[in-house]
Amino acid sequence: MPNASRLAHLRARLELPVTRRATGLLDGRHRSVLQGHGQDFDDLSLYTPGDDVGDIDWKSSARTGIPVIKRFVRQSNLTLVLAVDTGRTMAAASAGGEPKGDVVTNAATLIAYLARDRGDRVALVAADSGRLRQLPPRGGTAHLEVVLRLIERAITLDAPPSDLDRVLDRVAGGFTRRALVVLLTDEANPTSAHAQALRNVCTRHELLVLSVADADPLSVPSGFAAGAPRTRDVGDGWTVPAWLQGRAELQAAAAARRAEQAAERAAMLRRLRVHDVVVRSSDDVVPAMVDLLTRSRRARR
Repeated sequence: MPNASRLAHLRARLELPVTRRATGLLDGRHRSVLQGHGQDFDDLSLYTPGDDVGDIDWKSSARTGIPVIKRFVRQSNLTLVLAVDTGRTMAAASAGGEPKGDVVTNAATLIAYLARDRGDRVALVAADSGRLRQLPPRGGTAHLEVVLRLIERAITLDAPPSDLDRVLDRVAGGFTRRALVVLLTDEANPTSAHAQALRNVCTRHELLVLSVADADPLSVPSGFAAGAPRTRDVGDGWTVPAWLQGRAELQAAAAARRAEQAAERAAMLRRLRVHDVVVRSSDDVVPAMVDLLTRSRRARR
């Protein structure tokens, strides 16, 4: 979309109930580092379909015999930080077949859209081993379009290698006000090597991670001549020989290793109380973000 507004394009595709639910999940965050809920209690109200079941006051409901929920004063002016890995591996193919950079940009567009609807401010930290771009938290469509275009143009096959520590260190040191940080990276990250940098971010901010799953290098893509090399690693240029692709035993071994790495990664993030989600394509972004925000909100109860 070289000339079209990304925010307008997304709005045309989003369903209103989904938008309202996702926007509501951003309410009431971050009044204090020491407060898990981050909202001020207002009053009790009758539960109506569509309310978050996590807001039900079970003791009051038991006393009255009808379900009632807690209402909280909305905390506005949330600062959202998009922390984006712009290394060259982000330009490789995703598990859904499209470039991972497209998936990341679509995820960033959704977050920016929700923030604009709430009147929140969005900041950007986009970095790899050779570049670092930071934009301060601001609101307004013009600023958000600049953020999204910067992300879109930064993720290319000739970009420098990834450096996730650089992204996280800049977030930890660059924002004094508590914020909701959404880290956008690929399936290989973050690893245990990034644990300290993640911990530094979590000391001050709430951190969510959205990762994009890699394409299977051992699968056999369509449209290639028999015996021709089909898959090239964008990191080191190594090409997967055709005779290795499509072999069930190798694919099973690779899948088992990916599952092992995913389990290690999930365990590390749980210890840090960081919620994460892995998506395969842009089609997964909206439900994945709703799920991510829902889990995060419930964890703060």
